Amino acid sequence: MEIKYTKHFLNKLEDLFSETEYQLRYEKGSFNSGYCILHNNKVAVVNKYYTTEGKINCLLDILRNIRVDAKTLGDKNQKLYLGLFQTAIEL
Repeated sequence: MEIKYTKHFLNKLEDLFSETEYQLRYEKGSFNSGYCILHNNKVAVVNKYYTTEGKINCLLDILRNIRVDAKTLGDKNQKLYLGLFQTAIEL
């Protein structure tokens, strides 16, 4: 799937994120990677001063690093998630 660095795509990722167990917050901070994941509290914090492209890259990194059960996502978000992260193996 092609990643588009637009506000609309960022909104799609935020919507997908809202269906996970994690709460997404944008706050100021000096994170080395641009974000911080608090696994025990199921909170992901992204630097609010990042550009749209930076926020999208952070959300993609976070979604790669947390456990997401695609079966619990809505149809649109499940399709987006699988399109982003599922690699098809063809024989």
